[in-house]
Amino acid sequence: MKAGEVHDMTVDQLNDQLVKLKKEQFNLRFQAASGQLENTARVRQIRRDIARIRTVARQKSAAAKA
Repeated sequence: MKAGEVHDMTVDQLNDQLVKLKKEQFNLRFQAASGQLENTARVRQIRRDIARIRTVARQKSAAAKA
């Protein structure tokens, strides 16, 4: 997910995307624990996407308060 895509989303869309990514991260952790994970780079990508979404959501909420 590109940063530009994240910046174009609304806060509600960001929250929905965050929930979706958290579920995927949960499933990837189970796959890794059971040895079924094929794309190990996806774990890192998901973690960074979650951080990116949280950062933008925090920026948007701070801008709304100001």
